[in-house]
Amino acid sequence: MTSIRLHDVSVDLPILNAGSRSLRNNLLSAATGGKIRRGEKKIIVRALDGVSLELTQGTRVGLVGHNGAGKTTLLRVLAGIFEPTGGQVITVGKIAPIFDISFGMDPEISGWDNIILRGILLGLGIDEIRARQQEIAEVSELGEFLDMPLRTYSGGMTTRLAFAVSTSIRADILLIDEGIGAGDAAFFQKAKKLLRTFVEDAGILVLASHSDDLLREWCETAIWLDQGRVRGHGPLEEILRAYHTALAETSDCTYSL
Repeated sequence: MTSIRLHDVSVDLPILNAGSRSLRNNLLSAATGGKIRRGEKKIIVRALDGVSLELTQGTRVGLVGHNGAGKTTLLRVLAGIFEPTGGQVITVGKIAPIFDISFGMDPEISGWDNIILRGILLGLGIDEIRARQQEIAEVSELGEFLDMPLRTYSGGMTTRLAFAVSTSIRADILLIDEGIGAGDAAFFQKAKKLLRTFVEDAGILVLASHSDDLLREWCETAIWLDQGRVRGHGPLEEILRAYHTALAETSDCTYSL
């Protein structure tokens, strides 16, 4: 049966050049809000800190927290993109990550070849990818552009292609970041329909979002992350209330300084 189990999982991200003038830019680009430890030649950001979770078949869980709280890092750990520094991750079922949407794509090869490349990275076999190529092409709506190198694409076109490949997989575990984007408004409506079907078919959904409305539409429970730690895990409305109350208290303290 489909499941996700994390036991005391931590992820440390090293930020190099800590002694240089580029330190601030390196730190900001890391996009994490975890705890910072300084070393002699680098600093370490603890993006996840002792996270333990158990998600089973039928779970629809949202990840909430401020930017840098650890939501994207957790998604990457679940997808196998990041290896934990400590702890254990056990997943049972095929995973479809709908985030880091252009991960693994090669700007120098054609759209057709990138369909194969991204499909392999997502765990499909060559024959399986080739059997789905035409369907993926139709979803992307890129037509003759598929014959051209990816570097000639706009950002929206690249997103269309990657999205079309990712949603061609019927997954047991669906990992989504709401910030994937999908190009123009007409394609975005198609993307929403595909995602809705995807969500209905998946055994487990993990959705990172800042939109309460989207979380209410797709999720029943929520995990509140703060500085890489799980601060709350339970019914969606209960966690949202606690999270927004904490945000309001933090805001009041800021203005009182």
